[in-house]
Amino acid sequence: MARRLLGHNEIRKGRSNGDQPVKIPVAKDLEKDPATMRREDEISFYSREYPLESFAIEESASAEWAAGVRDEFSPETTVLYEKFQKEMEPAVEWIRHSGELEPTCEPTGEDVTDALRKKAYELGYGEVGFVHFDRRYIYQARRKDVRADLPHAICLALEQDYSATQTLPSLEAEEAQGEAYKRQAELAEKLVGYINSLGYSAQVSGPTWHFGPMIPMFVQAGLGQLGVNGQLLSPHFGSRARLQIILTNAKVNYDKPVDYGIHKFCEVCQVCFMRCPGRAIQGQRLWFRGVEKAKLIYKRCRPVMARYSGCGVCMKVCPIQKYGLEPVMEHYIETGEVLGKGTANLEGYELPDKGYFKPGKLPVLGAAFFDMPVGKTEDHIVEEYKEGLAEASSQAEREKVWGKYRESMERSLARRNSIIDMGMDLAN
Repeated sequence: MARRLLGHNEIRKGRSNGDQPVKIPVAKDLEKDPATMRREDEISFYSREYPLESFAIEESASAEWAAGVRDEFSPETTVLYEKFQKEMEPAVEWIRHSGELEPTCEPTGEDVTDALRKKAYELGYGEVGFVHFDRRYIYQARRKDVRADLPHAICLALEQDYSATQTLPSLEAEEAQGEAYKRQAELAEKLVGYINSLGYSAQVSGPTWHFGPMIPMFVQAGLGQLGVNGQLLSPHFGSRARLQIILTNAKVNYDKPVDYGIHKFCEVCQVCFMRCPGRAIQGQRLWFRGVEKAKLIYKRCRPVMARYSGCGVCMKVCPIQKYGLEPVMEHYIETGEVLGKGTANLEGYELPDKGYFKPGKLPVLGAAFFDMPVGKTEDHIVEEYKEGLAEASSQAEREKVWGKYRESMERSLARRNSIIDMGMDLAN
């Protein structure tokens, strides 16, 4: 393919604190105004009429199903998740109550954007941005928990270990994800302490316990763009960035969306779409809740995640995650091609019971593989209860049905605070 014309360059900070800035070239044919990828009126409409809710609540039936499948196919992953949950409990409890911490001095009223950005980088965050906190992205069940007097969002991205990520799907990669979450919790406590020391309040969203989706605000802060794989593709880490938001009333200036060329590059690349074991990624975008995006089919995603340690193939095979945005875009400018596409270095992966899959080859998964309940567990339990009552022919049988219903409901409620997928939102 032919060399591409340069559209513009984006200058970004270096990968690590203290590194020299990098220049990311964006080809002319990849340029697209970020404003054209959002419809504000639609976002507002859906937020008002069809409020967002966490999958931990809306799809609890499949989450509990996945836990059972994981116990059978990958018990070592279950052990890892249980260990992670136990280790994260103190951090999650602190995160829940972070908004109750009082400032330790009187604020000066000065703009502290640069001071907060510098502190976050010094602590070890890889990307930092500031935007208005968009309350349209709060989960319905979290609305009562989010303070209304903290209008600003500090968007913070932390890099997950590179080497471990390239082993996806694997326990090693899941462990790296858990370590990144634990590190996020440590850094958030330090940054909140610093914000309080400036005289301001703060409240933390993530890890594990979130207010709602974070990617829209990271895009608005110029920290990356939404990829076809449904993940934020950040300049240095691609989808390897672990996201966190801290709300504050500190005086800050907002950042702006950046066109890195990722939106159109994904249309050219399509590697994650072609390599997904469950065929859960759609190659074409559509408008959903006011955003132009490729909608994932979770019914074809979760069954794979449950059996193969969280899967993550879509993360592994993304060239921006693998090589970084700067070399990927430089290669595209020079050749018009996607760096690594068609090579085993980028596209190859292994599933424990299926073997190795080179470029062009995918596992064969039958229909039964994807036979998974959808919706809320409570709804399924109620339906089973109604069916049982309809079939019961005596008072003793009806009492037995009632006992089974009560046991199932109590078991479901008890599991609502369990980690189903690593880092999944807790229901409570």
